Amino acid sequence: MSEAPVVVVGAGIGGLACAIELASRGMPVTVLEQAAQAGGKMRELALGERRIDAGPTVFTMRWVFDELFERAGARLADHLSLLPVDTLARHAWRDGASLDLFSDIDRSAEQIARLAGAAQALRYRDFCERARRICQALEHPFLRAPRPNPLSLMVRGGWRGLPGMLRISPFATLWSALGEHFPDERLRQLFGRYATYCGSSPFLAPATLMLVAHVEREGVWQVDGGMQRVAQALVRLAGTLGVQLRCGVPVDEILQRAGRVCGVRLHGGETLPASAVVFNGDAAALHAGLLGAAACAAAPAPGGQRSLSAITWALNTRVEGLALARHNVFFGDDSRREFDDLFVRAQVPTDPTVYVCAQDRDEPAGDAGAQRLLCLVNAPATGDTAPLSDKELMRCEQRMLQRLAQCGLRLAPPQAPPVCTTPADFARMFPATGGALYGRASHGWMASFRRPGSRTRLPGLYLAGGSTHPGPGVPMAALSGHLAATSLQADRAADRSSTARWPRAATPGGTSMR
Repeated sequence: MSEAPVVVVGAGIGGLACAIELASRGMPVTVLEQAAQAGGKMRELALGERRIDAGPTVFTMRWVFDELFERAGARLADHLSLLPVDTLARHAWRDGASLDLFSDIDRSAEQIARLAGAAQALRYRDFCERARRICQALEHPFLRAPRPNPLSLMVRGGWRGLPGMLRISPFATLWSALGEHFPDERLRQLFGRYATYCGSSPFLAPATLMLVAHVEREGVWQVDGGMQRVAQALVRLAGTLGVQLRCGVPVDEILQRAGRVCGVRLHGGETLPASAVVFNGDAAALHAGLLGAAACAAAPAPGGQRSLSAITWALNTRVEGLALARHNVFFGDDSRREFDDLFVRAQVPTDPTVYVCAQDRDEPAGDAGAQRLLCLVNAPATGDTAPLSDKELMRCEQRMLQRLAQCGLRLAPPQAPPVCTTPADFARMFPATGGALYGRASHGWMASFRRPGSRTRLPGLYLAGGSTHPGPGVPMAALSGHLAATSLQADRAADRSSTARWPRAATPGGTSMR
């Protein structure tokens, strides 16, 4: 009798990466996806006859995907066309000031000197060195390790790595640490925005998030054809390894027998046997009971710890005023008020920062005609409890356009109505999240250690995706898939070599015995 496959629930980047890892190690794998196509949050929208990225827009940490393809006996370059980005982002403020950050530290320092003076440029270099040290200290003992804790982080770093661990400022907030480098509040705004990469506030997130500055300087890549090509490349690679992908197939329940996962039940009633299940969805969906009695496998997230959601507008229009780079940020006037609106008052900011991805702008010139834009404003993850009314959405759009105009960018009326996506829309796409796009918020020095790891309390059930360790973002999700596959394989090897009479079983409490 042939072995039952490993069933991966969710064809996001973490699920696809896990499927590739398992299949390359000789395991049969079936991936089930409720949406019409793979990709998860890496999605596209139609704008007339054209399509636009409406999820992640930045590709970093290329080495994660190079290693994934190499372990599968392939080369990333044969599956995906990547172009290095010179201008990381263009930033603008109401006072008419603007600043470009580059992959080249010298060019960025020149821009900072022009904006804020030579002393700030020197401080920027010190900041970059600190970000490099943090990234170096955390890559192996944290990013590549299965669910670390503070003690294991120190142990994995070893005595030689202890000084580096002590210098990563885990107990300081990102905003306070930035204050040590940048008296100019505009620069604190700029680098504090890295907290939003994991859906958090710079006033509450740990200073370790400064590592994002180093990650970006090491390489930001533009994906030829759009970010959806990343998911498509993973699907093709998985197919060559024999992975079975079924889209448009919602999973209603993870089945158990004798305290161990044994399969899944699909929405139409079909059941599929499974030797193990990898859940590549938000861990909150498990605890909410959306997949049956597997709720026992996930610890509840403390209340009020959801990460940010967003309101996005995808449109095709002409622009006037400030020349756009591919990635652009237009800052509000008061960061403290903006994040208090988001996390204290649980409302869309009255004075928002706006991110604009100009997807037809290639280095260095761009398209002078109508172009595809994705405009984004952060929002609280209350799509399931306090969805925005049409009137509130209209007010949000007016504030977004006003902020762009105040910073020097004017948008002509679009050729067709913008495609707007709200926290309520994200909540429907990603159940039990309220629209949160990054799992739990990374608030407090212990936040990163509280993310679920690959293993769960239920034998045979594993987790992958942005709500699990090592966190949100395209490369992090891929790393989570690698960690889930590695944990699953290690547990199988341990079970086969174990001399114990009885296999591991779930802890008591409401398990299904079908």
